[in-house]
Amino acid sequence: MAAMPSVQEQQQQQQMRDGSLAVWKAAGDHNEERNGKDNNEGVDFRRSGALVMIPLPLLSTSATKDQSMEEEKEEKAERDAYAGASQQGGWKTMPYIIANEACEKLATIGLLANLIVYLTTIFNMPNVAASNVINIWSGTTNLSPVLGAFLSDSYIGRFWTIAFGCVASLVGMGLLTLTAVFPGLRPPPCGIHDGIEYCRAASPRQDALLYSSFVMMTIGAGGIRPCSIAFGADQFDYTSDKGKRSIASFFNWYYFSFTVAVMISLTIIVYIQDSVSWGWGMGIPTALMFLSVTSFFLGKSLYIRISPEGSSFTSFAQVVAAAYKKRHLSLPSPSEEAQQFYDPPMKETAVGAKSTSSSRILPVTRQLMFLNKAAIKTEQDFREDGSVVDPWRICSLQQVEELKSVIRIAPIWLAGINICVCMAQLNTFSVLQAQTMNRHLGSHFKIPAGTFGIFTMLTLTFFLPIYDRIVVPYSRRRSKQGQGITLLQRIGMGYAVIILSMALAAVFETKRRHLAVSNGFQEKAKAVVPMSAFWLVPQYAVAGIAEGFSMIGLIEFLYSQFPENMRSVAGALFFLNLGLGNYISSFLVTVVHKTTGGRHHYSWLGQNLNRSKLDNFYWLLAGLAVLNLVYFLVCARWYRYKTTVRVDVRDVSQPMSTSLNNGKETKTITIAEV
Repeated sequence: MAAMPSVQEQQQQQQMRDGSLAVWKAAGDHNEERNGKDNNEGVDFRRSGALVMIPLPLLSTSATKDQSMEEEKEEKAERDAYAGASQQGGWKTMPYIIANEACEKLATIGLLANLIVYLTTIFNMPNVAASNVINIWSGTTNLSPVLGAFLSDSYIGRFWTIAFGCVASLVGMGLLTLTAVFPGLRPPPCGIHDGIEYCRAASPRQDALLYSSFVMMTIGAGGIRPCSIAFGADQFDYTSDKGKRSIASFFNWYYFSFTVAVMISLTIIVYIQDSVSWGWGMGIPTALMFLSVTSFFLGKSLYIRISPEGSSFTSFAQVVAAAYKKRHLSLPSPSEEAQQFYDPPMKETAVGAKSTSSSRILPVTRQLMFLNKAAIKTEQDFREDGSVVDPWRICSLQQVEELKSVIRIAPIWLAGINICVCMAQLNTFSVLQAQTMNRHLGSHFKIPAGTFGIFTMLTLTFFLPIYDRIVVPYSRRRSKQGQGITLLQRIGMGYAVIILSMALAAVFETKRRHLAVSNGFQEKAKAVVPMSAFWLVPQYAVAGIAEGFSMIGLIEFLYSQFPENMRSVAGALFFLNLGLGNYISSFLVTVVHKTTGGRHHYSWLGQNLNRSKLDNFYWLLAGLAVLNLVYFLVCARWYRYKTTVRVDVRDVSQPMSTSLNNGKETKTITIAEV
């Protein structure tokens, strides 16, 4: 006779029965709500028209003593993991991360804001050449995060990517500071002989040092920019309500620190560069970058570090290859998709030390269905044990849907390049405009030309609370179902507003040039026109509103619509937008300069703005912005927002126990619609 179980064993078995029935009842109630029918075999619901079966295992009510002991060990291991998690991540890491980000932004923006003045006055570059150098460097700097995101997500993780980027940026800023401190590392000042100004160009050695500093800062940006926001968000559990609130608060603090850093850079640091010395003006940002690196490494033991999960780009290539190899197969009917498509259980996705073993799946969509052929199952795709023979011949539905989501995002993302082209002019030609205008505030204080960009940030700072507290609630009350302004509507409004900014820039440049000609300054490139530089404020301020609508909306759009394992890539694509905008800006400047200038015509973008026609260039940008808005509206009408289903995969990554329910095998997995 078998020994009678002890009281403790009986209690454990009863708890397992109660828990199993509770899970079964909750799943059945949920399915009845979704489908309006009785469910004793599993949860049945539809994902965008595709039938998906997620069976529910019923825990065995005859659990043995060995099984109970094994479960106790697993629970103890999970409790130990959560106990270890409490020592890492959370708000205690924020002082180090926020300080790192704020100091890095202070340093980089402090250099970029006035860089065109440094190149034209210290390195004796012509206006167009300096503008192209800045645009190409800025473009390359904003392209580099794509490589940084790839390395971060695939190989080295976000922590070491940021760490390497910080050190590289520090080295680059140090090299640039050397050119400002030591006269032998830069060309001599311009001189005047017989009433003609002569400027000596930089030597190859001096140019090599200058461009080496740009290269190192580009490498640094490639490591910092795609990972800084995602690394901060990694410190919280995004699957819990508390974690979501903390992440939202982190974004607020992140953007607040960014805004403060920009304002300090555009005022104090630019003023030091213009009024004290370039040595101090370059040395202070470099010292701030050193503080940024130090702050980041001081918090090393507190950070949650998520291991890289592999390259999403490889997964995309596999989907394309598999779809091509199976291009001759016919797609199954909707009723047969669950049986013929390869849709394995989700693997456990770590969310750092605080993993809740929860992951999110993308529903099957009806767009770009030809890619679904990559997930059609055939006999030669699997081994006897059920494993995949060749991942380049068959892919999961999740891989297919991730690629689809990126393809759907691409046209919307491309529309964001145009506003970056327009914004690039505020850091180049608008600064050159300000140099020729009256910048005095009172009788003694003269505002640096590079400081006028602060009006963009000030407008943005005041606009965001108004948008969040007034515009959004009002739009929710006025719209159907209380959804308010959608992300695409917000982005589109920004693209419309930037047209006004370029039009204002053209109007005020026409006024400035007419004043210059009427006062006899047409041949005097460095003469100060009797017109206040504050006439430039409207174009900067309206650009700030456009940025508040479109750029911030685009960041949120990319982060919300990209697959979760590609968050670093989403951040990199935003900077890629900026980079392509700089490249196209440089291309436009070169083309316009060459085509409008000739033997009998002075270029629109000539060295002497008083003879040029910069206003025509602004009108050209406004016209291109109109065409871009029309393109965006067409793309937005076609776009369908991503939806997800959250799945608890705590037991899916392990061999799952099975039992019989009404003669059919079932497995346990809990679901929740998101």
